[in-house]
Amino acid sequence: MSNTMTTVWDGGLRFVHTSATGHELTTDVPVDGGGTDTAPTPMELVLLGLIGCTGVDVTAILVKMKEPLEALEVSADFQRAEKHPRVYTTIHLRYKFRGALDVKKVERAIGLSENKYCSVSAMVGQTAKITHEYTIEG
Repeated sequence: MSNTMTTVWDGGLRFVHTSATGHELTTDVPVDGGGTDTAPTPMELVLLGLIGCTGVDVTAILVKMKEPLEALEVSADFQRAEKHPRVYTTIHLRYKFRGALDVKKVERAIGLSENKYCSVSAMVGQTAKITHEYTIEG
């Protein structure tokens, strides 16, 4: 794996990005910001990175604990600063689990992700207060 990522201007305010692992994705900005609103914004990717990161962590931890996880959905409600740089200031994560899961193990998995494993959380948590809640169905 390379330690280099690139982005290439695609006209307007659209960019095509290539990750260090060779995967491509596109970003844009809304029309009111001068873009064409054809792809997520770079800031949306940060939040998607956070919920993806914690989702991977929590799933891997529960699997290692041999918990019968059937499904997991992670969503995020957020607020951003009014002035530039418009960083995230609050993020509330909602975990929706399905399966006959042990509550203490679910809480442990979320805690380990938040406090030890999720690199995105460690970075975003420098400017945003991150909170969470969870529900378990089944």
